[in-house]
Amino acid sequence: MTTMKFGLAFASSVGTDQGSAVEIARVAESVGFESVWGGEHVVFPSTIESAYPYTSDGKVPATPETPIPDPLIWLAYVAAAAPTLRLGTCILIVPQRNPLVLAKELATLDHLTGGRVELGIGVGWLREEFEAIGVPWAGRGARTDEYIEAMRTVWSGSHVEFHGEFVDFEPLTATPRPIQGRDIPILVGGDTPAAVDRAARMADGYFPGETDPDGLARLIAAVRAACENRDRDPDSIEINAIFGRQLADPMAGIESMRDQGVGRIMVPAFAFAGDGGLDRLRAFGETHVAPNAGSGPSAAN
Repeated sequence: MTTMKFGLAFASSVGTDQGSAVEIARVAESVGFESVWGGEHVVFPSTIESAYPYTSDGKVPATPETPIPDPLIWLAYVAAAAPTLRLGTCILIVPQRNPLVLAKELATLDHLTGGRVELGIGVGWLREEFEAIGVPWAGRGARTDEYIEAMRTVWSGSHVEFHGEFVDFEPLTATPRPIQGRDIPILVGGDTPAAVDRAARMADGYFPGETDPDGLARLIAAVRAACENRDRDPDSIEINAIFGRQLADPMAGIESMRDQGVGRIMVPAFAFAGDGGLDRLRAFGETHVAPNAGSGPSAAN
């Protein structure tokens, strides 16, 4: 049986204080999860007219008081507590950030953790958040593409320069550089044609938000076709898929995703929120993750 990677997605949405953050990472590591992931919104506007793309009614499943820690700080905090886990963002809203500052932050985290960082990116859906931060909404896709190119340039060596529409700098050096060099894995999130094309053009992985098996199959086929259109090996892009309705029958869901060519199953941490959540996470991991990941509950200890 082919092994499967399991990420605990949106883990920062459950581990929101110092004790629970460390504990959820340690439990995930002990039962065979390969990675933990943090999501982000910098602010939650009091009035939202933008449609959330992953619910049928367009409403975001959160309230203004829902804790949303900064993902990079959260990942840095748990990194030493769970030293084998890879550390990813799902999703970092790249056009809202200064690319040189972000490159420094990611490089520092990757350097200190021995090369464990993965950067899941998105262009954003919440226009009101962009307006509050003071970042242009228009052109955010092109801005994202150029920011990634500029960051990879910064990570590539000394005395580098970049001249683009949104980023322009003369020769400079930023240290420390990532252990992984300019090749920090980048995952593109999103279900739109633009996201599919961006994944095929520039990413190491693709992370759609679709949970319906038929919809997921269509998106996987679309990104593979986009790769082929660019003379890129479709197998060179890893498919990361959210474990949504599959939680009703996890074993069947795992087998279905394996058959679809999913390389990493992203299990949403909010499924383990509330009383007894860590016990349920431990039981899920021991029953479903460890046997399929090729590791036992003590593998990371």
